[in-house]
Amino acid sequence: MSAYLLAGGRVLDPGSGIDALLDVLVVDERIVRVAPDLAGGTGGSGEAGAPHASDLPEHLDPVDVEVVDVRGCWVTPGFVDLHTHLREPGEEDAEDIDTGSAAGAAGGYTALCAMANTDPVCDAAVIADLVWRRGREVGLVDVFPVGAITKGLKGQELAPFGELNASAAGVDMFSDDGIPLADALVMRRALQYATAFDAVICNHAEEPDLTVDAQMNEGAMSSVLGLPGWPHEAEEIMVARDLILAAGVDARLHVPHVSTAGTVELIRAAKQRGVRVTAEVTPHHLLLTDDLVDCYDPVLKVNPPVRSHGDVRALREALADGTIDGIATDHAPHLPELKDQEWDHAPCGMLGLETAFGVVNTALIRSQTLDPLTAIARLTVGPASVRDVGDHGGGGPDGGVAEGATANLAVVDPDATWTVDARALHSRARNSPYHGRELTGRPVHTLLRGRFTLRDGVVQRLEVVA
Repeated sequence: MSAYLLAGGRVLDPGSGIDALLDVLVVDERIVRVAPDLAGGTGGSGEAGAPHASDLPEHLDPVDVEVVDVRGCWVTPGFVDLHTHLREPGEEDAEDIDTGSAAGAAGGYTALCAMANTDPVCDAAVIADLVWRRGREVGLVDVFPVGAITKGLKGQELAPFGELNASAAGVDMFSDDGIPLADALVMRRALQYATAFDAVICNHAEEPDLTVDAQMNEGAMSSVLGLPGWPHEAEEIMVARDLILAAGVDARLHVPHVSTAGTVELIRAAKQRGVRVTAEVTPHHLLLTDDLVDCYDPVLKVNPPVRSHGDVRALREALADGTIDGIATDHAPHLPELKDQEWDHAPCGMLGLETAFGVVNTALIRSQTLDPLTAIARLTVGPASVRDVGDHGGGGPDGGVAEGATANLAVVDPDATWTVDARALHSRARNSPYHGRELTGRPVHTLLRGRFTLRDGVVQRLEVVA
């Protein structure tokens, strides 16, 4: 039996609306008590004391409870990432489920949704189950594979949704990731097929005819730098089409990495009409802007590109008012020899798991764009509402920081100031746009089913028994 008392922290539980100083008692995989002053001394300046016997379940002796002092920290549901590239199988030299899971645990995540653009593609149950089981073996986060919409990501023949949904992994979200499904007929069939399982279709929002050779956001800076521009319309035309198709068949549509103010307005209007649409935004689209590209550093090259200051304002407002449901990292590791090339030859993508909370806290919470409870909601219950991630994120009946819930938790220090060192991150790759940047806010502990996967900032791997 394991028993921990997280003492003196500020509990932020979006599912219940709780924002209060409370102690949290975790026994084995469950939260058994959430109440004030379970441990003596947490309200003062001294160390937290032992728990009171009268506050414990009858079978539990106070001496068996380890008190973990979390004063000054926030205790929240474990974070959920809807959009992660773990690269396994096929590109393990850039990342694998082990290193990606470690990055996730270090970032406060307990659930990662692994995108389907692996090699081989996740378009069959055997691949989905391999990814899901590897996540369980590593044991640092739960990994939920995203299935491909089309076989081989070729945009022609639909993948076997039923087989993927019935697999051990229980796939209920489908995406061809960075390859937009340009054929409207195939997209409509995918949306219709997905309704049989109440599954979610997530189509990369890009009209490819408008982005041939595009390198960065189309605007004044692209003209100054002489880089082919990536127009807003490329994203917005595809989103508008998909919203019309989803409404026509009453299907669930998820819009990934929203990057323009125009897309925000399309989603807002669709939600008001009752379209079953959800959306995500990345931390980098909430902070980085296209004027930064004047350094020509390919670490800033991403799809969709970082946009204008006006777009960033619109995205922040949409996150605050719920038009955008959640924050997703689009964590995309690349080998240095591929990323460190001339701008136009480098692949798109950047790391995001370990810096996500720091970016959100620095850019949104400390600026009072989002209050803490809303910000945590966008990292937890918002993403958890998009697809079935079980008891993660406080989105289900068995989640959250509540008595009886599974202890999938993050403990973050909102005042911890740190300078990002890409070489010290847990990912196998180094392509972080925040290298050398100071952020405020960092996870201290992460618990997965009552076991520390991050403790005092150190990833806690499972012991392998020979």
